Amino acid sequence: MLELPILLTGAGGQLGRVLYKALAEKYGQEHVIATDIKPSTFFHRFQQLDILDKDSLEDLIERENVKSLFHLAAILSATGESFPEKAWKINMTGFLSVLQVAFEHNVDRFFFPSSIAVFGENIPLDMTPQHVPLYPSTVYGISKAAGENWCNYYFTKYGMDVRSLRYPGIIGHQTMPGGGTTDYAVDIFHRALDEGKYQCFLRPDEALPMIYMDDAVRATIELMEAPPEVINVRISYNLGGMSFSPEQLAAAIKRHIPEFEITYEPDFRQEIAESWPNSIDDSHAREDWGWNCEFDLNAMTKDMMINLRASQQ
Repeated sequence: MLELPILLTGAGGQLGRVLYKALAEKYGQEHVIATDIKPSTFFHRFQQLDILDKDSLEDLIERENVKSLFHLAAILSATGESFPEKAWKINMTGFLSVLQVAFEHNVDRFFFPSSIAVFGENIPLDMTPQHVPLYPSTVYGISKAAGENWCNYYFTKYGMDVRSLRYPGIIGHQTMPGGGTTDYAVDIFHRALDEGKYQCFLRPDEALPMIYMDDAVRATIELMEAPPEVINVRISYNLGGMSFSPEQLAAAIKRHIPEFEITYEPDFRQEIAESWPNSIDDSHAREDWGWNCEFDLNAMTKDMMINLRASQQ
């Protein structure tokens, strides 16, 4: 179990809102504090916060005596390529500020979300191992690779309990796409239901690792609740779910919407995707803290359709 209270930065994002809800249901909404740079009425306890404002951040952590912290604030891959300096400032300067303040105020456990964007050239693309050289091709990936090493540094030098997951593309019905290269796999469902067609910015055969939101949230909480003695990876755990290409996803959607049509016009995001793995070896997560994926492509597609159709009624 996590020590309370719990703080989430960047809680208004794709993962943050769903993770917040799961933590609030499990630990009580009075014990979970959400922050984001944009105002929100979604959360029970919320403070508008710019993570670059170190004084306000420190005041919040000290005032609330935060014991568990999930740092989710970041600019994603495709958006980051359009604004590289801003992405680095948010993803790295902001992260280091939060990490240092958390250390100074004795936060018990700290979560940092990494990504398959840390991978680059000269790695096995199929079942990419846990430990390989990292040569990321995007500012987002560079910041995440650096963040992983800072996590390991704070654990090794200070004994801080920092934990991390390398997320594949996250697919969920709860939020709209957030500017990531893998977000086509969310957008395609909305377009299929609203317009019956979708123009994809990746090649039809570009397979990428993905995970359903339910599995991603469960993995995050399971990792953070695991006893420290079983955590053997202090950079970031590979996390696997499923792997599929746009044409395979389109075929799964057509089982529910037979008239659905997809076309392809690859852009700069295709180059990003080519540097990422086709599938992930997450055996360390499975062996260390019992990770197990529950949703495959067909189960995910069915659940997305049920929930998105229900939200339209």
